[in-house]
Amino acid sequence: MATAANAGSERETARVGWWVAIVIVAALFGFTVGYQVSSRTGVEPGYFAAPEAGGYGVAPTTGPKMSEDLRKHYEGLTK
Repeated sequence: MATAANAGSERETARVGWWVAIVIVAALFGFTVGYQVSSRTGVEPGYFAAPEAGGYGVAPTTGPKMSEDLRKHYEGLTK
């Protein structure tokens, strides 16, 4: 009876071992494919440091200032 329990335990250990191996191979494959895609498409150096990069907050306005009359006109549109 102890032998049957041992055999079941060994099968379970082997099954877990296969799943661990599959997960490791899948992770390495995913990393390799992602790295290759990234190296071919690339991102310009300094892109994420630019304030215009999407998703990194609001860029400070460096354009021309709005005149007082124009600002009042736009504020009047929301009322």
